Amino acid sequence: MLQISRWKKIVIWGLVALGLYAALPNAFYARVEGHNDAVAAIESAGETSERAAARDAWPSYLPTGLVNLGLDLRGGAHLLGEVEVGEVYAARVDTLWPDVRDALRDERDTVGTIRRLDAPDGLLRVRISQADGMETALAAVRALASPVVSLTAAGQKDYVVAANNDVITVELSEAEKAATDTRTMQQSLEIIRRRVDEVGTREPTIQRQGEDRILIQVPGIGSASELKSLIGTTAKLTFNPVVGQTSNPDQAPGARNFIAPSLDQAGVYYILEETPVVSGDELTDSQPAFDQNGRPAVTFRFNPTGARKFGDYTAANVGAPFAIVLDNEVISAPRINEAIRGGSGQITGNFSVEESTELSVLLRAGALPAKINFLEERTIGPELGADSIEAGKLATMVAFGAVLIFMGVSYGLFGIFANIALIINVGLLFGLLSMIGATLTLPGIAGIVLTVGMAVDANVLVFERIREELKTAKGVGRAIELGYEKALSAIIDANITTFITAAILFIMGSGPVKGFAVTLALGIMTSVFTAIFVTRAMVVMWYGRKNRKGWTLKGLKLVRDDTTVDFFKVAKVTFGFSGAMVVVALVSFLMMGLNFGIDFRGGTTIRTQSESAVDVADYRAALAPLGFGDVSITEVFDPNFAENQHVAMIRIEAQDDVSSVAPETIQTVEDALKVVDESITFPSVESVGPKVSGELIKTAIYAVVAAIAAVLFYIWLRFEWQFAVGAVVALVHDIAITIGIFAIFKIQFDLTIIAALLTIVGYSLNDTVVVFDRVRENLRKYKKLELSGVLNMSINETLARTVMTSGTTLVALIALLVLGGDVIRGFVFAMTLGIVVGTWSSVFVASNILLWLGVKRDWDKKDPTPGIQSDGSAV
Repeated sequence: MLQISRWKKIVIWGLVALGLYAALPNAFYARVEGHNDAVAAIESAGETSERAAARDAWPSYLPTGLVNLGLDLRGGAHLLGEVEVGEVYAARVDTLWPDVRDALRDERDTVGTIRRLDAPDGLLRVRISQADGMETALAAVRALASPVVSLTAAGQKDYVVAANNDVITVELSEAEKAATDTRTMQQSLEIIRRRVDEVGTREPTIQRQGEDRILIQVPGIGSASELKSLIGTTAKLTFNPVVGQTSNPDQAPGARNFIAPSLDQAGVYYILEETPVVSGDELTDSQPAFDQNGRPAVTFRFNPTGARKFGDYTAANVGAPFAIVLDNEVISAPRINEAIRGGSGQITGNFSVEESTELSVLLRAGALPAKINFLEERTIGPELGADSIEAGKLATMVAFGAVLIFMGVSYGLFGIFANIALIINVGLLFGLLSMIGATLTLPGIAGIVLTVGMAVDANVLVFERIREELKTAKGVGRAIELGYEKALSAIIDANITTFITAAILFIMGSGPVKGFAVTLALGIMTSVFTAIFVTRAMVVMWYGRKNRKGWTLKGLKLVRDDTTVDFFKVAKVTFGFSGAMVVVALVSFLMMGLNFGIDFRGGTTIRTQSESAVDVADYRAALAPLGFGDVSITEVFDPNFAENQHVAMIRIEAQDDVSSVAPETIQTVEDALKVVDESITFPSVESVGPKVSGELIKTAIYAVVAAIAAVLFYIWLRFEWQFAVGAVVALVHDIAITIGIFAIFKIQFDLTIIAALLTIVGYSLNDTVVVFDRVRENLRKYKKLELSGVLNMSINETLARTVMTSGTTLVALIALLVLGGDVIRGFVFAMTLGIVVGTWSSVFVASNILLWLGVKRDWDKKDPTPGIQSDGSAV
């Protein structure tokens, strides 16, 4: 009997209410303390006074979580930096030299004279004149070692001391290097976080990636260059003894000395001792101030250790000069008039008020323990983010409306039930995104649109199955019940395969790709929940109202109920066509290659926007003298642009082997183009170093291979190995053809296209698994029917679902393709193409492979049940 127990209804509608309750703030753009991401996007796009008033009046007792918007939707800067931890090793070993020297001097009678030798970074080498005193020397130096401060290195020492003839070598132990790496990354993260927080930015993302990298995303900041100037400056403050002064910067400074220029005296250079008396690491506070003459200055205060060292040094060197050095530039070099006790002082120089304020911020945040090389940087202007929001919103609304109409026309009242569930589905999706604090990116909007298109798939599977069951005259209630029961297996299998690809995307992706994976995965969960439980709850309520005897599921049928297409009659033609397309695609790929974006090639992409028409020749002529090598300039055409807005994309090849293009280089390009067109603006800049691009290529390949391997394993577990091989051959077919088309038409191939390819993997499997699930069912039912007959019957029985699901998904994606803007067009085009190719392969490729391999038919040799012919007669 078609019914749902009361407690199940309470749970179902309770979860719906909870999800919609969590999503509620997003519908009204409420401004809530600590959750200002959506508000920031609205403010950047221009917020109406009515909406602002509604936002401020948001009740405090309602939920406050909002969906975070990615940088591509709200503007801001993105940096990926690599910390040079090796610098810290060298600095640690270098600071050990005074202690080693003093320890060996105490044993001079035994070890003789000592001399420090040149050594690679990270090593300290000391020669003693009396080699027979080596054991004593080693004991004295080893006594300086301390236990490693780490839970995993108990009992190990921080330094390793070795001897070779008359030379002692000191270096960090492996355990201490590991502990130093951890401390360095933690310190770098904390310092960057404090520096970013000082400027009051909203909801920055600062997190460790891998062993030695840091991801920094700051919304609302003007550019990546501005962010780099804030966090990239080491602000390394030291107090060094002065050896002398010179006007020749190339003069040999002598052993263990270096030359530093004066910050405010042109042509003046100081010779300083390399080992500082005190460093900025021992600062506890720094504030902007004014000196006795009213000039801007910076005060500082040391911790007890620094205060003691500074006091002892100044007491022992009264009358001698010392230098205050910031980032290898001498701010000032006063003479010590008296001992400076108490650990506080003042830095004066040729500062402006703004410079003294910025310097105090940097010093207060502390010195970065090591240099950071920026491997990747992206700048998204707030105007471009607002445009992306509007384009995505329009495309989503059009896609949503089209799908609602499509379902209503196709299934009548049940289509309306599915539409209500679809609206609830989107609400639940936003509720989950709000609750977990997920970030919505531009590809994430594509994920929502894809969810809208695919959310109807489960309902279509159920409704089409109900139509089949109604033919058996078992009664309306039983037909509906069987429709849900028999469709469940296909729904679960199809969505798990898509979920697997989403999980791999999340694990191996980054940035917007990861945001797309989160949205897709959550969309799958909400879609299955609403189709299996919410829609069914509405159907049960409808069924219980009155007698439904004789009821039929009315609506527009895109495929006749009695279709008997022989899909294998021209198998050689269809399979041959697919094979030829794959060959053409592979040849095109090998001969022409792909138009790799900067994600894979490295380099810089600058998006320009101007009120004047783009003159590619003038742009190229302006950039030619700069000597940047391969510069590609492409005008972008988009119907969404205003008539007076002209957009171009400029791509500059990578300039070095490690880091992204320097801000100075980008500024040079912008200045050159402004000479050509004064109205030109630069709404986005993206730069990726060759090191990262090479890694991204490997990661992309691994992701595709991992996705194929994972679904191969799953289908093998759920079906038989022949089914798995057929599905994977269809996947390779889909990916190969998609890549070939990108190669033929020179469409830009970047990281988001890999996300699209993996989505194609999931969708193609979704389609194939639905067919295979029916094949498995029919193999059990029609035991004597030839495999080709079973395959034909199964494809015909699921053809209505295939057409409906592909149709709704294509309607949604085409809306996004046309209206979603040029920023995401390549990504959406790849998915659209993949769905068309994937639908073809599930019918004509996977099934042909399964027919060729054959399937074991002895499902149960002990089962005496007679088989059934395709015409329904017993055998």
